[in-house]
Amino acid sequence: MKKITIVTVICFLSAQIGTAQSQCSKYYPLEDGASFQYTSYNGKGKLEGKTDYTVTNVSDSGGKTSATMQMKYQDHKGKEIMSSEYGFTCEGDVVKIDFQSLMNQQMMQQFAAVEIDVTGTDIELPNNLTVGQELADADVKIAADMGGMTMNMNVETINRKVEKKEKVSSPVGDFECYVIYSENKTKMPMMGNKIFPSRIWLAEGIGMVKQESYNQKGKLTNSMVLTKLEK
Repeated sequence: MKKITIVTVICFLSAQIGTAQSQCSKYYPLEDGASFQYTSYNGKGKLEGKTDYTVTNVSDSGGKTSATMQMKYQDHKGKEIMSSEYGFTCEGDVVKIDFQSLMNQQMMQQFAAVEIDVTGTDIELPNNLTVGQELADADVKIAADMGGMTMNMNVETINRKVEKKEKVSSPVGDFECYVIYSENKTKMPMMGNKIFPSRIWLAEGIGMVKQESYNQKGKLTNSMVLTKLEK
């Protein structure tokens, strides 16, 4: 169990699976200092903000590569709102992303400055993807101390599968991507269960190029696109 004190907000869901490549990672550039910027928009295409990621602390030990993903988010006015980091590892033919990346903006706003315990299952992404392939689920469980009362909530990433392969254009360039569909199931007190679909476009050697989130009726609510890449 890991204890964290939340002092600010986290902008995204982790469907945005960071960025990472080395000998064992086919899709993510795991190189110290590699940096990426994503620009996010609301469902109507209006700018919401930008998020910068930097890969740090890359190390190899016993056939496993570990690294830290540092993240800084700024709003549409260019003001830095928050910063955070999470870890990921690469071993064999699988990349694992820290389950804490599943915590989204709404969750962090609700528990700002609240001490919480976090447990979960890391997100896994195999190097060898094929259309129709089903991927393992992931989840994060949160217990928040609300002044003598504990509030529990759970976020699961379920029904993960490789839908198709297609070319995607971005300000950084055009990439051949696998499209990975998933559903984010959130269980919160007083709100019950809610399921929000999402898709990410994943390119070899780059990581995530594009991401879209939808409401329960399938309407686009948020999107992100890769707008800067240095490695």
